[in-house]
Amino acid sequence: MVNAVYPGTFDPITNGHIDLLKRAAKMFAHVTVAVADNTSKQPLFTINERVAMAASVLADFNNVSVVGFDNLLVEFTRTNNASVILRGLRAVSDFEYEFQLAGMNRSLAPDIETIFLTTAEQYAYLSSSLVKEVARLDGNIAKFVPPQVIAEIDRKLG
Repeated sequence: MVNAVYPGTFDPITNGHIDLLKRAAKMFAHVTVAVADNTSKQPLFTINERVAMAASVLADFNNVSVVGFDNLLVEFTRTNNASVILRGLRAVSDFEYEFQLAGMNRSLAPDIETIFLTTAEQYAYLSSSLVKEVARLDGNIAKFVPPQVIAEIDRKLG
């Protein structure tokens, strides 16, 4: 069976990410959640905090691990003995950008495939950015993220 890498900023990990991982864990021998050290997005959490949060939330998954990375995704994928990059699509608007990334990755590493999974409809609107915005405005985020994430957001935002 094939190993996959699921990259993202995961700032923070949401129920949409977790739903996608539940489905991916059934499809692949192993899924590595690759937490990107992407400072251009100005994350709320450090990479170490995001890795720890995701690892805590995903602890019950036997074939999922969480690792931070700051290098080229295709190189990270190879290093982690994976041949698939897994990406989630929420809406048609995601597709153009994701298609562009998949093309670049295929150009850099023709032996690595990108596979898209569509988000479950109840999470189609959900993003980490929206979760942070709702939390900053004292809204209830309980249906969007696990309790561990709520605790970390509360700690971070005071």
